[in-house]
Amino acid sequence: MDFLHVLITAPVSLLVLFVLSKFIGNKQMANLNLFDYINGITIGSIAAEMATNGFDKFLQCLFALVIYAGVVILLSYISQKSVVLRRLFTGRTVVLYDKGKIFKKNFLTAKIDMNEFLSMLRNKGYFCLEDVETVYLEENGQISVLPKKSKSPVTASDLKIHVERARPEIVVISDGKIFEKNLKYTGNNIEWLKNNLKQQGKQQKDVFLAVCRADNELKIYGISDKKDINDPFE
Repeated sequence: MDFLHVLITAPVSLLVLFVLSKFIGNKQMANLNLFDYINGITIGSIAAEMATNGFDKFLQCLFALVIYAGVVILLSYISQKSVVLRRLFTGRTVVLYDKGKIFKKNFLTAKIDMNEFLSMLRNKGYFCLEDVETVYLEENGQISVLPKKSKSPVTASDLKIHVERARPEIVVISDGKIFEKNLKYTGNNIEWLKNNLKQQGKQQKDVFLAVCRADNELKIYGISDKKDINDPFE
């Protein structure tokens, strides 16, 4: 193998793959449907060919990779415009269980058995089928579970309790660095941050993580230099 060739083409193929993946779109592995999965394998295989074949095949693989990615983008766009094509390429949601009835034909279509179905339910936190109203199999192979009303978690609205709207914590300091845009987003400024740091007896450079909470309070998380080798799940 020509190691000089690999040294040059491997980073280039990786860069091309990264750029094309940005155009195609990013998805978590758990959210990939069959069409996305096949596309990922094929594009990855072509990129591997770019890195390992000779220089004379490099441009051919590059051209093939661009063409393939272009076709994938085109089909993705078309499927967004057409329900029929979207169902053809990505599949459709099917009902596996509803109101005490198991849809056997849908199980055969989905190619899953009852043991796998019950295992998927347990992974969702449902150990008794009696607690479930409806179960759907989504396009990505994951199930969505609608529990019975009596088994649904109690919410604040059920208890007629008024709660403040939840807001995420905004990171304003990370590893001693101030994120001024995040600080501005919270409606605060550097003076506010310095005053809060002073009140808590902290120096900016010593803060590993500080966030602005929904109540506009600065929360500084402590750090430990100790190494914990204990496995709590052993």
